[in-house]
Amino acid sequence: MKDQDLGLDFSMVIASTVHDMKNSLGSLIQAHGQWVRQLPENCRGTPDQGVIDYEFAHLNGMLVQLLGLYKLGVNQLPLRPDYHELDDFIEAQLAFHQEVLVSRGISARFTVDAFDLPGFFDRELVGSVVSNVVINAIRFARSEVLITAGQVGEQLVISINDDGPGFPARMIEEQTDYVLGINQNSGSTGLGLYFAANIARQHQRKGVPGHIEIANGGALGGGLFSIYLP
Repeated sequence: MKDQDLGLDFSMVIASTVHDMKNSLGSLIQAHGQWVRQLPENCRGTPDQGVIDYEFAHLNGMLVQLLGLYKLGVNQLPLRPDYHELDDFIEAQLAFHQEVLVSRGISARFTVDAFDLPGFFDRELVGSVVSNVVINAIRFARSEVLITAGQVGEQLVISINDDGPGFPARMIEEQTDYVLGINQNSGSTGLGLYFAANIARQHQRKGVPGHIEIANGGALGGGLFSIYLP
């Protein structure tokens, strides 16, 4: 057997293992949630609970991202775009992270520029990008996260803003080189941005692909992530 074949087999084993890990983590999250609901009211919402909820969400997001990257690599990540109500889409993203937001003491809100603003995208893929960015924003936010949706030219722009310290200058300066290597201080590899950029590029209209941008500032003054979808 050739080395290339062995590499492919190994990547499939890793992908299968990650899938099993994700299922196990899902069962653990569900069991933990049921256990927490049985606790006395004064034992819920503690700082330790906030850490557990956040790390559960963070691990789940990383596993989803790893599976997505594997499928991108073997061209098995189909794009299924459809029309979506942006209010419902964003509200569902925040609802999914509600327990983490509450336990971390972070308020979250969203605004959509126009009631009839069209959204034509793959809900699952774009949802996984938004979810991962929200988790990252929760990690660094001091007290608030804001999601906005608007139109710039012929592109839909969904942005996630927090009131934390913002992105490191190096990440902003080199944001087109998404895989930056492991940052020893934060543990960041840039793979999240790489994944998000690939999902954005899969959305195309009239030959124009989507893209992502990161910056500091925005309404809350912290990190600002935006995904542009044609």
